[in-house]
Amino acid sequence: MQVLVNKQQKKHNFYEGDLTLHQILQQKLAPEFFQFADKELHKFGEHCAGPIDQRAKVTDREGEPRLQRYDAYGEEVSRVIVNEGYLQTVKETYETGIVGYVHKDIPALNQKGNYVYSFAQGYLLSQAEPGFYCPVTLTMATAFLLDHYASDELKQRFLPHVIATGEVELYEGATFLTERQGGSDVGANTLEARWEDGQWRLYGEKYFASNAGMCGVAMVLARKQGAPSGSKGLTLFAVPWHTEDGALNHLRIRRLKDKLGVKAVPSGEVEFEGAMAYVVGDPDKGIYYMLEALNLSRICNAAASLGIMKRTLDEALHYTSGRTAFGHTLTEYPMVQETLSTLKAKWHASLVGLFDLIERYDRVTAGSACQDEQLMVRLLIALLKKETAEYAIHFAHESIELHGGNGFIEDFVLARMLRDAQVLTVWEGPANILAHELIRLSKKNAHQTLLLQLSSTAHPLLKQRVAHLQQKFDAFVNLPEAIQTLEAKPLMVELTQLFEAVCAVRHGERHGDRERKLAEIYIEQFLEKHPFGEAPLAVKYYSQV
Repeated sequence: MQVLVNKQQKKHNFYEGDLTLHQILQQKLAPEFFQFADKELHKFGEHCAGPIDQRAKVTDREGEPRLQRYDAYGEEVSRVIVNEGYLQTVKETYETGIVGYVHKDIPALNQKGNYVYSFAQGYLLSQAEPGFYCPVTLTMATAFLLDHYASDELKQRFLPHVIATGEVELYEGATFLTERQGGSDVGANTLEARWEDGQWRLYGEKYFASNAGMCGVAMVLARKQGAPSGSKGLTLFAVPWHTEDGALNHLRIRRLKDKLGVKAVPSGEVEFEGAMAYVVGDPDKGIYYMLEALNLSRICNAAASLGIMKRTLDEALHYTSGRTAFGHTLTEYPMVQETLSTLKAKWHASLVGLFDLIERYDRVTAGSACQDEQLMVRLLIALLKKETAEYAIHFAHESIELHGGNGFIEDFVLARMLRDAQVLTVWEGPANILAHELIRLSKKNAHQTLLLQLSSTAHPLLKQRVAHLQQKFDAFVNLPEAIQTLEAKPLMVELTQLFEAVCAVRHGERHGDRERKLAEIYIEQFLEKHPFGEAPLAVKYYSQV
C-alpha cells in the first residue's frame, strides 16, 4: 500500500459547500431573512471549521473542565474551571444569537429569528464541537421555559441574561432531571422543596447535572412537601447558581463525571443544601413543562447527530479521494463508492427530514399548529432523535473504517466524533423510552396524521410503503402492551425511513438532478434492495451526487 499523499485542500468552511443546507434555508426563510442568514452562517461556518474546531481538540485532549471544591480559606466554592479557548467559544457562539434570536429581535432585521435559523447554527457548531452544543441546548431549553411559562418577575430577572448576545452578562442555562434512583423514571425523583421563611429551598441531589458550575440558572424539578408521588407531583423551579450578592446558592458539586466523550460539557453530581428556588408557572404542571423542554432538546440532539454525520462524511470523502491502495485511489473501488454514496444519501435525506420537522416545530411554538399537527410533531421528534443518534455512531464507524488505522488515531478527528456520538443515543431518552413515546402517541392517532401526509407522495413504491405501514399500525394499536414494546422500535425505523424518503423525493422534485438521484439512492439502499448481481445506484450515480 502507498502512504497517504493527499494534496487536495480540505474544506475550511462547514457552511460554504453544504448545498443541501443552502437549499433548505432558501426554501424555508423569507428572502430578507435568508440573505441575512446566508451571510452570518458563512462567517460562522468558517469559524467553526477553524478556531472552534482547534479549541475543541484541545478541550477534549488536555483542557477538559475541572472542579475546584474549596478556595484558599477552605470555603466551599464548587467552581468549575474551563480553559480560555473554551470560554472564547462560549462568548463567540452565544453572540451569534444561536439562543437569543429565537426570543428577541435580530437588530439587522427588526424581527425575531426562528428555530430554523438557530438549528442551522447548531448543526454547523456540532461539526466542530458537539460537546459544547450540549450547554447551548440546555440554554435553549431554559430560555424556552422562562419565555413560555415563567412569571413576568422571573422573566425580567433571568431571561435577558439567558438570551444575551453581548449586551448584558450571559447566564448559560441547565435542566437538572436525573437522580440516581430515577434515571428515565423521572417520577421517582425525591429532590424536596421546602417553604422556609417566605422562600422555597431545595434539599437533595441531582446525579447527572450537565453544565453544572457553568450555568447561571438551572431549571430543576423538585417535589414540594406534601405533594403526591409520581411525576405529577413535581414542580418546576428556577435555581440561580449564585445569590444576588455573588455567593454560592447553598449547593455544591460533589464531583464531575469522567465521561467517554463530550468532554467540553461539565457534568456533575449536585447537592442542594437549601438552595433558593423560584416556582416557574403552575406548580402542578412541572413535568408537563419539562417534557416540552425535553422535546426541544431532542431536536437539538438530532441536529448534533446530523453535524457529526456531516463531519465524518466529509472526512471520509477527503481521505478516500487522496489515498491510494494497490495502484488505485480508494474512490475508484465500487465498494468504497457504494459506502460513500449511501452515507451521502442518508445524510441528505435526514437533513431534509429534520428541517421539515423544525419548520413544523416553529409553528407549534408560535401557537399556530392544530392539535393533530402538534401530536405529529411530537412523534417526529421521537422518530428522528432515535434514527439520527444511531446513525451518527454508524457514520463515525464507517469513516474510521475507510481511514483504516489512521481513523483510530487521536490526531484525526474521528475518534473524538465517535466518542461524542455515543452519548447521543442516551441523552434526552434512549431508544426504549422513545419507543414508549410511539406507543403513547399511537393511542392518540399521531401516526395516522403522519401517514396521511406521507400518502400524498406520487412515488409508487413509497405509496405502497405507506399502505403497508398503515396495515402494520392497524394491528399494532390492538396488540397487548408488552408485545407493542417489542414491535415499537422496528416500527419506528420503518416509519422514520419512509418519512425521510418522502422528504428527499419532494426535495428532489423541487431542486434538480443531484437531489433526485440522492433520493433514488436512499430508496434503493434503505427501502428496496437492488437486484442481485447488478451495480447499485449508489455506484452508478457516484460521480453525480
